[in-house]
Formats: sequence, structure tokens, C-alpha cells
Amino acid sequence: MSEHYDQLETRSADEREADLFGRLPAALRAALAAPAYRERLAGIDPDAVRDRAALARLPVLRKSELPALQAAAPPFGGFVPGPASGFARLYTSPGPIFEPEPDGPDPWGSARGLHAAGFRPGDIVLNTFSYHLVPAGHLMDSAARAVGCVVIPAGPGNTDGQVELIGAYRPTAYCGTPDFLKIVLDAAGRAGIDASPLRKALVSGAAFPRSLQAELSGRGVEAFQAYATADLGIVAYESEAREGLVGNEGLVVEIVRPGTGDPVPEGEVGEIVVTSLDPRHPWIRLALGDLTAILPGESPCGRTNVRIRGWLGRADQTAKMKGMFVRPEQVAAVAARHPGLGRLRLVVTREGEADAMTLRAEAESRDPALAEALADSLQSVTRLRGAVELVPPGTLPNDGRVIADERPVG
Repeated sequence: MSEHYDQLETRSADEREADLFGRLPAALRAALAAPAYRERLAGIDPDAVRDRAALARLPVLRKSELPALQAAAPPFGGFVPGPASGFARLYTSPGPIFEPEPDGPDPWGSARGLHAAGFRPGDIVLNTFSYHLVPAGHLMDSAARAVGCVVIPAGPGNTDGQVELIGAYRPTAYCGTPDFLKIVLDAAGRAGIDASPLRKALVSGAAFPRSLQAELSGRGVEAFQAYATADLGIVAYESEAREGLVGNEGLVVEIVRPGTGDPVPEGEVGEIVVTSLDPRHPWIRLALGDLTAILPGESPCGRTNVRIRGWLGRADQTAKMKGMFVRPEQVAAVAARHPGLGRLRLVVTREGEADAMTLRAEAESRDPALAEALADSLQSVTRLRGAVELVPPGTLPNDGRVIADERPVG
């Protein structure tokens, strides 16, 4: 499994950056043909956006905004340059969010993720992702066929039917959620169906703890995980090195401080933001709402693209307190008024029968005047009073959380 999908995976970091940012101006020009991007990116010179610093100055588009934006300007919120009739398939995901599929083989560019999981020409793939309305089934189907595999479009559920397919077609590979793979293998065992030809899997859409990975491996199935979205396809995928997830080629990945568009230092947990360069449907700084962090260095598997730690939680940490919403971007606004601070975390609790909040801030100084100034900024930004606790640098955990709602549930 040391073979790579193509030479793009092993090029130098400088070559990759030059390629991505050489193509970015064309993607921006395509985006500006869409009315919503034309408004959001007004005054932007696409030819001036040729490095990460320039990209970071562009506004972030939050995926959580898309349902309202698309409802106001159906079907795609004005973020697609052409009409819906110019695409191969049209989908909807929970939200609802409406997504088009560009025409052509492997339209999401996800084949290399399956290749890294060991999928090869001639493999028979049991694809249990849904083909109904959502893109997941077709996303993996097209990627598997681009690799040269034969696909069983099984879809989710119907465990007995899945076992029957395993007995008849003897698939060698699986796509779907990791927990459903275990369910299917268990059911095949109870039914006396030989599932031993199934030796490899690409799993996504659910947690994949090490315990489940070890159990599947013990049963002869080497399963690798992918971080994928309906908008972008496979964003990052696991390789045989099993050291983080390797970024897909053709995407610009940034990690930003939640509630902002500001990139964080390497290794810091933040929200993943992705820019895609397909002119048919470019995404410019799409914030996916998930937390992760960049792993330093290159993968031992030889792939040289950036690596992420995988899914580390949700970035949307909005809390409602005393009838008002407190948002991560408000914590960021407080931090912006006081340069030199480290991490900040707003802790929401209950004191007696009332909501209470404490802003914990990493600072070199325990100066009461700084704490008082922070309390004033907190009230000014959130319209709510809160306490301030100054803590030494490095005290707050590196988990991307800026709001911690610790109120009891129920």
C-alpha cells in the first residue's frame, strides 16, 4: 500500500503552494460571476490573492449560514456561477442545504482517499452510503469507479439484504460508517455467510475509536477513515501511516480561531476552513464548523500534503444566557481589544438559580486593572456582566473551545 495515487501527493510543499495559489485567482474570478460572492468579495482583485496572508483577509463563509442564504436566494444562495441545469445531479442535505454535483468522473476529487485505503482496480465495493437525495453514495461510488472498482450500490440499512449481497458478490471492500460495518459483519457471522473476502474499508460519517479499529482489524478488515463533506467531498483521509489525515489535493486548508477568520499557529486547535478551486463551483473560505489542528511535518507514508488531527468537535459553541446568545466571535472581539493575551475561554455556569459567566484569560500579568478592563469589554461586547479570571499562559487547554457551557442539563 506504499504506492501513491499520483505524483501530486509527493511533490514538495513549495510546489504545492505555488500550484494552489497560482490557480486561486481563476477560482476567485469564477466565484465573482456568482451574485452572492460578487457582493461578499466586492473590491477584491483576484490577481492580488496569491498567498495565504492575502487569502486570510477574505471573509469567511460559514456553512451554518447556508440554509438561510439559500432560502433567501434558492437554490444555492447565489454562490454558484451557473444555473442548476448545468450540473449532473442535484442534492439536499440536512439543514436543508442544496448541493450540485459537477459533471465528469470523480467530480469531488475523492478517488485518492479510497486509493490510500487500499482500494484497487478489480475490487468489488459494498457502498452503504445513501444514494437518496444526499451526495454521500454517489460521492464514494464515483471515486471507487475512478479507481477502477466495481460498486454495489447497497445504500444504508437493510442488514439482511447486505448480508445477502456479501454472500452473492463476495465484495472485497466497504464504504460506509464504521459502526454499520461491524453490524454487517456480525450479521454475516450469525447467518453463516463467509465475509472473509472483505479486507479493506473506507469509513466516514461517524466516530471511529481505536477500539473499533482494532476489532475490525482483528476480523481481517483494515479500515481507514476519511473526513468528508457533501460540499467538498473528501477533505482529508487516513493513510497506512495512521498519523493524522492527509489533506486532499486541490484544496486550500486553513485552521482559524473559532468565530473569526484568523489563522491559528500550527498545532493550535481551531475551526477548519477550506477553499476549493473548481471554477464550476468554487468555495471560498468555507468554514465547516468542525474543530481540528494541523500536525507538523510530513506523513511517513510519503505523502507531503498538510495533515490534520481529525475531527475534534464542533466550533459552534453558542450559548444562551439570560435570554441572550453569547457567541465565539464575541469572545474574539474581546480579545482583539486587549492584544498580548493568550487563549480565552468564557465559562457559563449556574450560581444558585441564575446564569453566570466567567472569562478566563491567559495573561503574563495578574494586574487587577487588566481584569477590570476585560470585564468592561466583556459587558460592552455581550451586553452581559461577567467575572474575569486571569491565569498563567498555557493554563487553558488547546482544544479550540472558547465558550464552555458547564450548566447542568435538565
